[in-house]
Amino acid sequence: MSALVSEYFKFISLILKNKHTAIINGLIGLGTVISQTAYNILAFNCPCSPKKNYLYGLAAIGVPALAFFVIGVMLNRNTWDVVHECRTRKCRKLSGTAAFALVGSIVGRAVVAPVTWFVFSLLRGEAYVCAFSEFIDPSSLDNFPTTTETPEIMSRFPCKDLPAPLMNFTGKVERRLKYESQLIGWLMVGIISLSIFLLLCIKHCCSSLGFLQEAYWSQYRSSEQAFFQRTAEVHAKLNAAESVKSFFGIVELDNEEKELLAKSQGARKVIPSLDWNRITGVYMYREINDAPMYSRLNKWAHYTNENKELPK
Repeated sequence: MSALVSEYFKFISLILKNKHTAIINGLIGLGTVISQTAYNILAFNCPCSPKKNYLYGLAAIGVPALAFFVIGVMLNRNTWDVVHECRTRKCRKLSGTAAFALVGSIVGRAVVAPVTWFVFSLLRGEAYVCAFSEFIDPSSLDNFPTTTETPEIMSRFPCKDLPAPLMNFTGKVERRLKYESQLIGWLMVGIISLSIFLLLCIKHCCSSLGFLQEAYWSQYRSSEQAFFQRTAEVHAKLNAAESVKSFFGIVELDNEEKELLAKSQGARKVIPSLDWNRITGVYMYREINDAPMYSRLNKWAHYTNENKELPK
């Protein structure tokens, strides 16, 4: 039984590892939905005033989405790789294809939260009702009383702050605006889904590698990055320990750190800036075709298509 449970958890961890990006995007989307719901319940308060309704409603839909997008771009490591690339090499060695892939990776992750907020706001409809209630033509409502203060009256519908004869029209106005809002929201969901599908088709059609080979290359890059991060952490600890020891004459380490640093005594003490600049910036995108593993995968793709024996 214990062996079965152990294998089950190994299987789950493998799935989570392979679907890391999808899981992160899903968590971002879920967090955005929760934030949007909390905002509508706790903070959303339509002013119910002409002109102010429109600005407040659009701001409630668009401004948080814009803020999420900017935060997503700032938190993406590739953004600062591009900044460093432009600062040190003026993007001279960054090809159009690599630039497209890099910008796509930045924007693709950054738009998850904004699109979720925008679509979910439209599907709920409160902000849309607030923004566009004052623009409804009263003549389109059956038996609506004639009034000279049309914008003022229509802008008060979201708050239900109306004279008694007009309260019966509240449901009609709200249903009409929510119908429009949700229709736009579902159209956006369909358009975005179709766009993502077409972009993935174009990506795979333009690639010289097969689907499994691309998956292998992605795993290779992920593993290389993980090894780099772990090794950099150990190297930083080694230099920090030696710096503290040179100042105090001693350094306090726990047993695990002592064993780890003992294994790392042969490491380079100082890494020149030239070496750092070689791997900083858009290195992976700029020199991808020069990478030995990528070249080997291209050979595998060629030989597989020709039904020949794989090269050694």
